[in-house]
Amino acid sequence: MKHRYLITPEGTKDYLFEEAVLKKRIENRLRDTFQFRGYHEVITPSLEYLDVFTKTESGIPVEQMYKLIDSKGRLMVLRPDSTMPIARLSATRLKNEKTPLRLYYHQPVFSLNPSLRGRSNEMMQTGIELIGVTNQKSDIEVLVTATKVLQDLDIDNFRIELGHIGFFHYLVSRLEIDTDTKETIRQLIENKNYPALNDILDHLDNQKIASVIKMLPRLFGNQTVFSKARDCMKELDPEITQMLDYLQTLYQSLLELGLENKITVDLGIVNHTDYYTGIVFKGYVEGYGEEILSGGRYDNLLKEFGSDLGAIGFAVNVDSAVKALLSTKQHQIASAEILVFSDQNYQVKALEHIAKLAELKITTEYSLFETMEDTLQYAKNKGIHRIDIVEEQIKTIQL
Repeated sequence: MKHRYLITPEGTKDYLFEEAVLKKRIENRLRDTFQFRGYHEVITPSLEYLDVFTKTESGIPVEQMYKLIDSKGRLMVLRPDSTMPIARLSATRLKNEKTPLRLYYHQPVFSLNPSLRGRSNEMMQTGIELIGVTNQKSDIEVLVTATKVLQDLDIDNFRIELGHIGFFHYLVSRLEIDTDTKETIRQLIENKNYPALNDILDHLDNQKIASVIKMLPRLFGNQTVFSKARDCMKELDPEITQMLDYLQTLYQSLLELGLENKITVDLGIVNHTDYYTGIVFKGYVEGYGEEILSGGRYDNLLKEFGSDLGAIGFAVNVDSAVKALLSTKQHQIASAEILVFSDQNYQVKALEHIAKLAELKITTEYSLFETMEDTLQYAKNKGIHRIDIVEEQIKTIQL
C-alpha cells in the first residue's frame, strides 16, 4: 500500500507565500471590479446532481467529472463548471427577479484532466453572468468588463481574442459526420493543427464546406479578417453574412472605445463548451500560453432549466492569472516593517506596543529570540529595517 500523506493529489497544489498573497489580491480586485459594475455575488454548492450537467450538451465529458453517490444512491458530481449551476439557480430561485440579472461568483471547479497535460484538476474561477438580455449592448458591456478585469490586475500586455461560435456550428451541421468526428475537427481547429485537419476534411464529400473549415484557424488578426472571411464564405447562406456583419459591428464598437490594440478577431475559436451560441472570446497575457479568461453568449442554456432567457458571461481562471503575473513580474512577500524585541520583564508592554502598531496598519513581528544578537541577525535575514526595543522606554534601531 502506497502512503500518500506527504503529497497532494494529481492536478492539485499547495499555494505558498508569493502565490498565496497574489491569489488573494487577484480575487479581491476581481470582486471589486464586478461589484462596482452592478454585479451581485451568488454561491452555488460544490456538490451538484449529475443531471445539472447532462440535461443538455455541456461539452464536459462525464468521465472527466468527479462523481459521488449520496445516501439515496443518487449520482452527484463536484462542480465542473460554474455557468450551468448558475443557469439552474437563475431558472429556479431567481425566476421571479426582474431582468437583467447581473451575477458574479467566486468558487472552485473540478475536472479530471488527462495526466501529463499540466492542467489543474481544481481551479478557482471568478466570473460574471449577465442574464435576460440578448442584444449588442449586453455583449459590449461584458467584453468591456473583461478588458477592465485584465487592466485592474495590472496586466498591460494582454489581448482579447473575439470570435463567433456560430460559424463552426453552421459549417459542421452541413457535413455528414458523427459526433466523434465533429469533436476531432473541433480539437484540431482549436490547436491550429492544419495538417491533421486537412487529412480529415480532404476525405469528406462536401468539399465546399470543408474548404471553408480549413480556413477558420487562419482567419485571425485585425479588421482585414472580415474581408478574407467574406471572400471564402461568399457562396454560403445569408446566415453566415449576418454573423459576420454582427461581429464586425461589435469589433468596430470596441475600436471606438480605444481597445484597438487589445482586441483581435479569431474565427477559429471553437470552445469545447457546447452551450455557446453566439460570440465567444478568450483573454491571454503575452508570454503565457494558457488562456486566463474565457466566455461567450449562451442563449439556449436556460431553456433547458425551464427559463427562456438569453445570457452572456465569462470566467477568469484565477490560478492561471497567478501564474501569468508571476511569469512577467517579480512579486515578493512584503517583510514586516518593524521587529519588536523585549526580555521577559517587558513582554506585556511589547505586545501592547505591537497592538498599537497594528491599529495603525503597520506590519509588525514580535521577536521570539532571547538575545538582541539573534534578533538583529533575524531582521537582516528577513529584510526588516527597524527594531523597536521595549524597556522602560521604547528605543528604535534603524537597520
